Amino acid sequence: MVRIVSDTSTLYSTAQAKEAGFAVSPLSVTINGETYREFDEISSEDFVGIIRQGHLPVSSQPAVGEVLELYEAYAEDEIVNVAMAAGLSGTYDSAVAAAELCENKSGITVINSRTLCGPHRYLVEKAVEWAKKGHSAKEIKARLEAKMDTAKSFLMPADFEYLRRGGRLSPLVSYVGKAASLVPVMTQTEDGRRLTIAGIRRGFPQGVKFVSKALSKLGVGDGWRVYISHADAKQMAEHACQELRAAIPNAAYEILSLSPAFITQGGPGCVAIQAIEA
Repeated sequence: MVRIVSDTSTLYSTAQAKEAGFAVSPLSVTINGETYREFDEISSEDFVGIIRQGHLPVSSQPAVGEVLELYEAYAEDEIVNVAMAAGLSGTYDSAVAAAELCENKSGITVINSRTLCGPHRYLVEKAVEWAKKGHSAKEIKARLEAKMDTAKSFLMPADFEYLRRGGRLSPLVSYVGKAASLVPVMTQTEDGRRLTIAGIRRGFPQGVKFVSKALSKLGVGDGWRVYISHADAKQMAEHACQELRAAIPNAAYEILSLSPAFITQGGPGCVAIQAIEA
């Protein structure tokens, strides 16, 4: 039997993941002197509330020991761990390190999804579907890698300083002006390991139009899934969804709340727009 495991970049809590047929190792966030396992011990809404009180957060990947416990719970099975993008977090490295400590390490496949949040969620959901249909770990890995190549992510931060402090930016990004009317549109580098500027627009609506055009050029449409995820910015996410639906009507859309760990990097008010071919 093949067991699918992942992490909370999928935007699933441990309970939700269990119900959906897989398991996750939660990332952790520390704020105001307290550390929480995201989703399980603190909600995104409560987390943003503490930030807005003036407290700066930090995040960390799942501890190697926690991932090891997860592997050992399925010691008799093959395991496929679909981890969030290496480079944007140490989560993939923790997954690999834990596998090396397992007696059953030859039965563990760790995959760098090269993405996060919406597309990551979709990849794990598909992996669960294929595992239930009896596909082997090798087959699931090959199928996931074909899907991963189509994923594209954009992020529009409301507070650019969060990304700068988190070190997720390519070097030139630090020189972008901080004028309130300018919205940097970030995207992942080709290897998925860092964020870089795709464009700078005057205001969020223009940023959404920029992303819409970029997705259209990539051929996003019928047979694609588009995820709009937000950090306490539901109205902005709904506006983005409406604009994208008008421009790309045949895609399937879903609005999600970002996890506390991702909010740590993008800041309250950030909106992510992501697409993957279904």
